[in-house]
Order: sequence, then C-alpha cells, then structure tokens
Amino acid sequence: MKNLKMVIDNYLPLRDVVFITLREAILKGELEPGERLMEIALAQQLGVSRTPIREAIRKLELEGLVLMAPRKGAVVAEITPKDLKDVLEVRKHLEEMAVKLACEKATKEDLEELKQLHEEFINNLEQKDLTIIAEADVKFHDKIYATTDNKRLIQILNNLREQMYRYRLEYIKNEDKRKKVVEEHAEILKAIENKDVNTAKEFIKDHINNQEATILAKIMN
Repeated sequence: MKNLKMVIDNYLPLRDVVFITLREAILKGELEPGERLMEIALAQQLGVSRTPIREAIRKLELEGLVLMAPRKGAVVAEITPKDLKDVLEVRKHLEEMAVKLACEKATKEDLEELKQLHEEFINNLEQKDLTIIAEADVKFHDKIYATTDNKRLIQILNNLREQMYRYRLEYIKNEDKRKKVVEEHAEILKAIENKDVNTAKEFIKDHINNQEATILAKIMN
C-alpha cells in the first residue's frame, strides 16, 4: 500500500474526509484493483479510528469502487469489461444528446470558453500528475453539458462523473492517447461551432468508442 495523504477539509465531518481520501486514492491508482483495504492499517496510516474507515468502505462499496470478497474482506474493485461497457454505453448516448443541444444553444461566449478549455487541456498534457490532465478533460466536457441548459441531463451526467473518472485516468496513461484526445476535442468543438449536429454526434461517439477499445485492450491482456 502506498503512503496515503489525508485530504484536508475542516468543514467536513471526519467520516466524509476519510471517504474522499480513500476514493481519490482508488481513482488515482494509489490503491490498486484487487488490493485489500485493511481497516487497522488504514486507520493507523491516516491517524483515525477504525469507525470512519469502516463507514468510508461501506460508501465506497455502494459506489462500486470496493467489493466485499469471501475470506478477504474489502478489496478495491477491478475494472471489468462489463462495468466499462455499461458505463460508457450510457455516457455515449447522453453525450450524443449533449452535443446535439450544444449545437443548437451554444452562444459565442460558450464557444469562446470551450476553446479556452481546449487550450487548457493541451497546456496540461506534459503534467506528470495525470489527475491534472483528467480534470482538464472533465472541464471541457462539463462545459458542453452546461451549454445544453438542461438541468436533468447535467444532473445525470454528473452522477456518472466518478465512475467515468476512473476510466479517464486509465485512458490518458498512454501519451499517444492524450494526443488523440486533443484531436477529438478539436473535432467536437468545430462541429458545435458549425452547429453540425450529425457530425458532432459522430465525433463524440468515436471519442467514447476509442476510450472503450483502449481500456478493454488493456484489461483483457
């Protein structure tokens, strides 16, 4: 187990701080798929009692990031082909709807902000911390969602964010794939700017299909 650093937030209850700390460790790969989550060891490392550790593990199990395995207890969930396909299938259809609405509703200000976020993603490509690159990717897509002005759609996509984030990190571990994301973002942005709904939907679908194929190839090896 890598040394974990407690997330500092004086406004949250300790149980929530522990939950966020463990969730980030899983998403960043500091706690690896299949790794046991031993309450005593985690409590000692984070300087807390076992109670908030136990509560955090239960919440992580509800999010699908932790599984209870026979004779092992709590372990970090593996990325399975079924889970990957289920999440990205939903994401694909929702983002096709999002780019359609973005084509119809995007203002000049929206397009300018999308361009800035696209540049921000490019500028972060050399960062050693992959979470910085992933967050830049999240911002680009979040802006597309916001442009739809559809609160329900935004809410549903936000609910998927944590599950998608894990796959984002896996995808951008490959430098060539990060460059591919730049090309795909540029294509999506141009289609939205041109209000070309069909092209935007095709590009967003290809964008997500490429992510799925890359991660599937990795976990099937």
